[in-house]
Amino acid sequence: MQQDGIHAMVPRERMTESAKKLRDTYAMKPGIPLFRREFGYFTLERWKKEGMPQDIPLETLFQYDPPGNHGLGQLGWCEAAFVPAFEDKVIERRGEYEVVQDYAGRHVLFFTGRRNGFMPTYLTHPVRDQKTWEENVKWRLDPSSGERYRNLPERMAKAQEAAGKGLMIVQNIIGAYMYLRSLIGPEDLLIAFVDQPDLIHSCMQAWLDLADTVTARHQQYVTIDELFFGEDICYNHGPLISPAMMREFLLPYYQQLVTNTKRRQIDKTRHLYLQIDTDGFAPPVIPLYKEVGMDVMSPFEVAAGCDLLKIAREHPDLVMFGGIDKRVLAQGKEAIDEFVERIIPPMRERGGYIPTCDHGVPEEVSYENYLHYRKRCVELGG
Repeated sequence: MQQDGIHAMVPRERMTESAKKLRDTYAMKPGIPLFRREFGYFTLERWKKEGMPQDIPLETLFQYDPPGNHGLGQLGWCEAAFVPAFEDKVIERRGEYEVVQDYAGRHVLFFTGRRNGFMPTYLTHPVRDQKTWEENVKWRLDPSSGERYRNLPERMAKAQEAAGKGLMIVQNIIGAYMYLRSLIGPEDLLIAFVDQPDLIHSCMQAWLDLADTVTARHQQYVTIDELFFGEDICYNHGPLISPAMMREFLLPYYQQLVTNTKRRQIDKTRHLYLQIDTDGFAPPVIPLYKEVGMDVMSPFEVAAGCDLLKIAREHPDLVMFGGIDKRVLAQGKEAIDEFVERIIPPMRERGGYIPTCDHGVPEEVSYENYLHYRKRCVELGG
């Protein structure tokens, strides 16, 4: 069997150091040096003003590992993967405000001429009923659209090269709840689950058809190591919909996609990891997603009540990323020391953990505090 990372796993000696380190993390090897990376940032402009060097890459400045994985994309993230996207245009002016149709078909209230630096107000979403779904949206999710695959050979050549170095090949997909929310809106979606179940199932069948078809095309070239779903199904007190609704409207579609993906793998012996990424208080949904094979979760928002050590004890087989309280990073070095010294050593001993901020690092975190945090992560994480 050709050990090229596609037909069979690359021998360990041919893997990059980051690939080995990340695969060991997913394998939950206890006591190994922790993989070094971050969730994201909202504070880079502040750090520039506070003297952060502009000629040094963040990877060097904060001692991150090079990537240990390679994302395939093409299936959305926070919004559905429309091809074509909606036209981004101003549709109404209201003095100091303007109503904009964005690329996801939502009508959004912005300050006139400004799109960033504040929370926008979403007025409407593109799907309101079966008619708007069929006429304005569903055709944009056509899995046979040639535009989706126009650069497929180039993208797959890069994926095959990454696989040959042992990097984990990841299919990123908008999660089922996040997808429905982007189509219908968070409040109207709750009503639609009850009043328009056929519409929800039609939307979910389109999600499955698109995700399954695109993933299948990618699997003609590579073996996939992980399906990563951006879900955000929880808020600060738990899931936004009931377990019964999850089992009726979400989990069957997840299960079918996972089953189909496993069946098509070139390397039939490869474990297919399933990661769910959700903000908010996540513990109530962990058993539900385990029903469809979840074995990785992130980012465990501390402000919403996620107790990383408690969850780790309750789910010893769960790979966990995140759990570093963004609020603590703003409080100062003493608070940072107390927090990371409590969290990182036992999680490293357990295995299957990557410390990252529990969301993007916020503007309240100073450059000096973040540098100190990274220094302590390196010291404690090995």
